[in-house]
Amino acid sequence: MSPGATNPRRLLARLRDVMAGAGSPQERLDRVVRLIAEGIGADVCSCYVMRAGEVLELFATHGLKKSAVHHTRLRVGEGLVGDIAAHAKPVALSDAWSHPSFVYRPETGEDLYRSLSGVPIIRAGRVIGVLVVQNKEERAFGEEEVEVFETVAMVLAELLTSQPLIGQDELAPAEGNALLPVRLEGVKMNGGIAIGLAVLHRPRLRIQKLVAEDGAAEATRLHKALDEVRGEVDSLLEGGERLSEDYRDVLEAYRMFADDRGWISKIVEAIETGLTAEAAVQKVADDTRVRMSQIADSYIRERLHDIEDLANRLLQRLMGVTTVSSADLPTDAVLIARTMGPAELLDYDRAKLRGLVLEEGAATNHVAIVARALDIPVLGKVSGVLDKIEPLDPVIVDGDRGQIFIRPGEDIKDAFKRSLLAHREQLAKYAASRDLPAVTLDGVEVSLNVNAGLLLDIEHVHASGADGIGLYRTEIPFMARSSLPDVAAQASLYTRVLDAMQGKPVVFRTLDVGGDKVLPYWNNEEEDNPMMGWRSVRITLDRPMILRQQLRALIRSAAGRDLRLMFPMVAEVAEFDQARATLDLEMERERARGGNLPQSLLVGTMLEVPALLWQLPQILSRVDFISIGSNDLLQFLFASDRGNPRLSDRYDTLSPPVLRLLRSVAEQCEEAKVPLSLCGEMAGEPLGAMVLVSLGFRRLSMSAHSIGPVKAMVLGMDAGQVRDYVLTQLDSAAHTLRPKLRGFARDHGIQL
Repeated sequence: MSPGATNPRRLLARLRDVMAGAGSPQERLDRVVRLIAEGIGADVCSCYVMRAGEVLELFATHGLKKSAVHHTRLRVGEGLVGDIAAHAKPVALSDAWSHPSFVYRPETGEDLYRSLSGVPIIRAGRVIGVLVVQNKEERAFGEEEVEVFETVAMVLAELLTSQPLIGQDELAPAEGNALLPVRLEGVKMNGGIAIGLAVLHRPRLRIQKLVAEDGAAEATRLHKALDEVRGEVDSLLEGGERLSEDYRDVLEAYRMFADDRGWISKIVEAIETGLTAEAAVQKVADDTRVRMSQIADSYIRERLHDIEDLANRLLQRLMGVTTVSSADLPTDAVLIARTMGPAELLDYDRAKLRGLVLEEGAATNHVAIVARALDIPVLGKVSGVLDKIEPLDPVIVDGDRGQIFIRPGEDIKDAFKRSLLAHREQLAKYAASRDLPAVTLDGVEVSLNVNAGLLLDIEHVHASGADGIGLYRTEIPFMARSSLPDVAAQASLYTRVLDAMQGKPVVFRTLDVGGDKVLPYWNNEEEDNPMMGWRSVRITLDRPMILRQQLRALIRSAAGRDLRLMFPMVAEVAEFDQARATLDLEMERERARGGNLPQSLLVGTMLEVPALLWQLPQILSRVDFISIGSNDLLQFLFASDRGNPRLSDRYDTLSPPVLRLLRSVAEQCEEAKVPLSLCGEMAGEPLGAMVLVSLGFRRLSMSAHSIGPVKAMVLGMDAGQVRDYVLTQLDSAAHTLRPKLRGFARDHGIQL
């Protein structure tokens, strides 16, 4: 690190010998800090370890007063040491005393030392301590010195985590006994119930050999492992005839990380400092995790899961660790993970998977997109789940209510088993009526459709007996890719969707991104109110080439067939006119090039922005159909963020003002002879669907698993009878009509 200092590789080798030698963990740590100080020519080397409550305690020092060991403590964020821990970034100062964050602790005797360099000690992406060197004279620490210091800190991390330096009581869960039943809450990412045994995904791999003896041999091992991982993913891409185009996009985006030169070069550089290939992979993975977790862009942070997946696969190859085999997997496996990459899900036997629980995770994670397509219950953001669960613990995942029960009592097990049994019996009944048309007792025909966004969803359309796809979210394939798909790629996907639907209708919604749906290849600026910001049709009208290319692809895919498409987030008639003019331009372009045009073209709009309610006569004269997006419409109507749990129960979809609004829209559409549908969550709830049918809605679109329950409700209702009752309640000032409507359904034998 300085002229004449010990060679970094030699220093690492000496550290390895100390860590493997005799003596207590404290004695070895004392020898380590002395060795580091001598090896890099520093007057002081100190190691601070993170204790419970985010307190950094001085555990060992060479150069400061020994009496300060285990007595000097700093809170995270306090002083330079606390600042390093808080930001997980190294600090190098030639004059530490002049820094505004410097905190003087007289008991250490550090008043003699001016310069300071410190690096975080990181393990599994978490700061577990801080390593500091100090000198009496002002000393400028260069980048290479800091990098070597970071490598030393990684080696030290192994000593801190593998030896009992901290009592096990501080590592135990902060609340309760780890063996007692626990209920944790998370974010619903896919509904349903799963009862099974916990399988801890990707347990932490402990690297046995950190310091390399032959750097060239380690680099060769790395590149061989990279080739093997690339081959793994390539075989999935080449041999998966069941892989849909959008799922293939997910894997191809993942595959790109295996070729990322910047990422690979960082690993090679770490090997050159003296680390083994596996230690270098782990160091770069930890550094990347800390750096990316501090980035504001949610999509970039979520791509971190793909990188961690790749790093773990590399470690498995380098260490000769095999993945979980299907034979070892229990028949009712519930995967528990901090994060997970999309390719990792393919390592498990789909027939044995019952659910997935993530300590982190968001709806736009690649793995979440795939898991929803597999239709297993998924929970995300279940804080602390890995600290409270042991392998093969019995668990219950309640995806509908966003909770997981760990080691549940017999009463809870029995209750969920009864619920699951009843659910299976209901599914059998739904399957028996799968091919029956949804017609009410008084002869009202209702079209039940599915909301989709992946080709994998189409098998659920046919399995549920749905009439078609009422909303195809075209943005999901855009989100899964690392770059904007061109016209050919889009046309190929849309063609496969129409082919797979075998003549059943599909309503394509044009690109609806922005808000909570971020594309990785756009530089999205932070917005104060993203859901009401630059999103959806506003983006595509401002970037007309994106819209033109998508419309061009849709037109070509529907050659000789019916094409139904709608524009989202339209707030005024002028926006629809501009979007329709773009569509007409592309139709004329295709006609001029001699292309095969769609057999018919139906163009509609989403009704999501309340402003459009006062422009209905004008918009109805222009559209072939209207589809209400109740989720957005109602959150804007009540100025209520639907993602805010504090507001989730404050406003109800079955309140009198909502039903009066829906009735008005239905009546105006009926008078104008414009078909009307609704594709929000309200449509997939049997009670909500019952009211919608009574108010004149004849086309509903929902998730595939809602088709059966809603059809059973429709088959048992008298639409005219329900309408008469609902109309008597519309002048009520009640917060919600839900209890009364549920009571009416129960009294009239309508299955909910």
